[in-house]
Amino acid sequence: MWVALSRPRPRGRLSRFARRYPVAVAAAAFLALLGVAALFAPWIAPYDPLANDYLSMFSPPGPKHWLGTDSFGRDILSRLIFGSRTALLVGLSSSVIGATVGAVVGVASAYFGGTVDLVIQRVTDILVSFPLIVLAMAMVAILGSGTANLVAAIALSFAPRAELVVRSSALQVRHTTYVEAARAVGAGPWRIILRHMLPNVMAPYLVMLTAFLGQAILLEASLSFLGLGVAEPTPAWGLMLSGAAVDFVQKAPWMAVFPGLAITLTVLAFNVLGDALRDALDPKLRV
Repeated sequence: MWVALSRPRPRGRLSRFARRYPVAVAAAAFLALLGVAALFAPWIAPYDPLANDYLSMFSPPGPKHWLGTDSFGRDILSRLIFGSRTALLVGLSSSVIGATVGAVVGVASAYFGGTVDLVIQRVTDILVSFPLIVLAMAMVAILGSGTANLVAAIALSFAPRAELVVRSSALQVRHTTYVEAARAVGAGPWRIILRHMLPNVMAPYLVMLTAFLGQAILLEASLSFLGLGVAEPTPAWGLMLSGAAVDFVQKAPWMAVFPGLAITLTVLAFNVLGDALRDALDPKLRV
C-alpha cells in the first residue's frame, strides 16, 4: 500500500508566515506600496519635483501642497515620491551586488582554504573593522560622486560583511556528501562552488540581503546629506534633509519631518522583514 506524502504548498507556507509574523507582513505591504509609488511616480506625483515656484516658497502643508513646499517652492510630496526611486534604486542595486560578491568570495574562501582563505580573511577583517559610513565615505572619495559610483561604494562596503556570514555556512557545506561526490567525479572548483555550494547557503544570503537593504537606504541618505551622494536637483531623501538643515528647521519644520519620516519607516520596514525572514529560515529558531 502506497502512502502519498504531500509536500507543503507555497500558499500554505505564506499563510503560516503571515500568521506568525503579522508585523513583517505589514512591513512587506508598506514596501510594496513604496515600490509601486516609485514605479509609477510620474503618474502619482501631483507636481513636477524639479519645478520651482518662488511664489509658493515655504508653504505649509495644505490643500494645494499636502506636505508643503521647500525653499525653492518645490512640492515636498512629489519630491518624496520621486526620491523613493533613488532610495530603492541605490538600496536594491548596492545590496544585491554587495551581498552577491560577498557570498561568492565567502564560498570560494571556504572551499579553497589554506593560504587563499587566510589572505581573504585578513583583508576582510581589516575592512570590517571600519564603520560602514566611514568605509562608504572612503570609497566615494576614491571613486568620485554620481549614482553609479555611490552604488559601487555602498556595495563594496557590504561585501566583507556578507563574506564573513556566508563563509561560516559554506564551511559546513564543504564536507557534505554531495560536494565530495562532485569532486570525486572530476567537477572543477568553480563548478562545485557555483552549482553545489552557493545554492545551499541561500538562507544566510537572503537574510543578509534584506538587512543590507535598510542599511543601504540609510547610507545613501547619509552620504547625500553630507554632499557625497546624489547631487541636486535630483530628488533624494538625504538631500531633502540637507536642504532643511539648521537654516530652515524652525521656519519650515515640515521640510525635515517628512523626509526623515520616510527614511525611518522604510529602514524600519526592511529591518522588520529581515528579522522575520531570519527567524523563518533559521532551523534553530523554528518551533
